[in-house]
Amino acid sequence: MTSEPGVQPKAQRGPGGQQDVDALAVAAVADITSGMTVGLGTGSTAKRGIRALADRVREENLEIRCVSTSEGSESLARELGLRLEDFAVVESVDYLFDGADEVDRELRVLKGSGGAMTRERIVAWTADRVVYMVDDNKLVDHLGQNNTLGIAVMAFGLASIRAKLRSLGLCGVCRRTINGDLFITDNGNLILDVGLADDENLEKLNEELHHIPGVIDHGLFLTEADEILVGRGDTVERLVRQSDD
Repeated sequence: MTSEPGVQPKAQRGPGGQQDVDALAVAAVADITSGMTVGLGTGSTAKRGIRALADRVREENLEIRCVSTSEGSESLARELGLRLEDFAVVESVDYLFDGADEVDRELRVLKGSGGAMTRERIVAWTADRVVYMVDDNKLVDHLGQNNTLGIAVMAFGLASIRAKLRSLGLCGVCRRTINGDLFITDNGNLILDVGLADDENLEKLNEELHHIPGVIDHGLFLTEADEILVGRGDTVERLVRQSDD
């Protein structure tokens, strides 16, 4: 991993001429060019990127097509006039930008607060370049420092899945909406939110979770990131994964 100095995007002017720039969002969409297929992430930070992308498309007449990682992001993109494609017929993506709950300096990422981990991982898997965007309060010493790990599971077999997770030291609860109803993902799954130990072996846990029948996906994105953008006010730090070459 390499860290590049903070960059200051060109300021934009809002109503009345005041400076109105979302430096992190601008940086996240700066490298998108005409002809690209772009993956749109999920969550409040990703929405900032979607808005910044729509601004560029409108102002620069960019010809791009987009695929969304959630119904919420798709709805926003349509509202902003972005061209959307059904990911079921799209073989690959040129560029994906997305938010995250936490990141560390090894470019490991914790996701899942928006409940879209499965679609987010599939789009990331097909993308040539994957960029996560976070504000600096989400850069942590170890994943799970301030957030739980979301695990998407089938309702069928829920009790047995929870028992297996407990045997791995993962205890938690089924996620619920603000109204107290069970949270259901876009794919019709439940989410278990579990705590992570400070010294958790994330790579080992990642493997164990992928081998539990009924676990659809989870929020550990340990190798997907090519780059992480860390916003600090009007500057952005770039954490870039080093090539294996």
